[in-house]
Amino acid sequence: MNKIRQLLDEEFVFDYLSKKLLPIYSDFKKIKKIKIIPHKDNIWHETYHVVFEFRTSFLGKDGKVRTLPIFCSAHSEEPRKNVYDSLRFLWDNDFGKGYLSIPHPLFFSKYFNATFYRGVSGHNLYYYICSKELDVIEDIVVKFARWLVKLHSIKTKKNLNPVNSRIETVYPGVEHILERIKKDYPEYGQIYKEIYGIIINNEEVFSDSTRNRWLIHGDAHPENVIKMSPKKIGVIDFTDLCLSDFARDLGSFIQQLDFMIMRKIGNQKYADKIKKIFLDNYFTNSKEKYTEETQARINNYYNWTAMRTATFFLIKSGPEPERAAPLIEDVRKNILNHKS
Repeated sequence: MNKIRQLLDEEFVFDYLSKKLLPIYSDFKKIKKIKIIPHKDNIWHETYHVVFEFRTSFLGKDGKVRTLPIFCSAHSEEPRKNVYDSLRFLWDNDFGKGYLSIPHPLFFSKYFNATFYRGVSGHNLYYYICSKELDVIEDIVVKFARWLVKLHSIKTKKNLNPVNSRIETVYPGVEHILERIKKDYPEYGQIYKEIYGIIINNEEVFSDSTRNRWLIHGDAHPENVIKMSPKKIGVIDFTDLCLSDFARDLGSFIQQLDFMIMRKIGNQKYADKIKKIFLDNYFTNSKEKYTEETQARINNYYNWTAMRTATFFLIKSGPEPERAAPLIEDVRKNILNHKS
């Protein structure tokens, strides 16, 4: 049996989390019950990629019951210790305080290759895009811009995921992507090679021009931004946290805003407005300067994120090449019109 299935066994989970969590939460006497909720349950014969929620009800020493969302992110082959280390690093840099928050890191399991953390409760930005709650979208985008300013302002030379610092080596690596596309979609083989060549070169030109590196989220998109309360947001998924160019977070986020708003709301004027609000708030609160060169870097990462999205549609289980085609065509036009 795949060992990760133990985390779907109620008796095992109850004993396991009792031993792990009660020493951390000293105000609780015991665990009363746990509800197991698989959010991602990709489990094969020996390998796995899962995100489980253990909705855990604790009995406090005051006799009151409090329920906390305890999460497990586990992968049999990809690193997960860096996720715990990233959360711990940010938690120790005041991201556990105030209105710009993150999940609370609890412990790392080497056996399961899993990070356990207390999750953040609420709906993500994509939920509000789907429900067309325009005022809420604008409010979250403003807060997320300030969250990124806070992240990018951290001074550190510690790189918890150096492989992820460059487009060329971000998992699964450009070489693998080009080989896969050439094999499965030969009609896109040449254009993929040309686009990635230009995008990678643009990044390397900037990287070679400065020693500056910023701590970035690495996967900034609406599903990773959670509205926790009217004043508070939390950001999740720190698998890709690394040192790189801050423009990567900006370009990635506005591309996903564009893509999701156009798909669910269908109003380009509104999408452009929200993207402008986001960038204006970022540069108003940041020490970084907005220049034509900065915008060119943002555009480069916008194009890269569009290609990542297209690749997802092409190679995922149950591919949707019809959704990839317009993204690839848009990037082709962007590259030709704004070639650096």
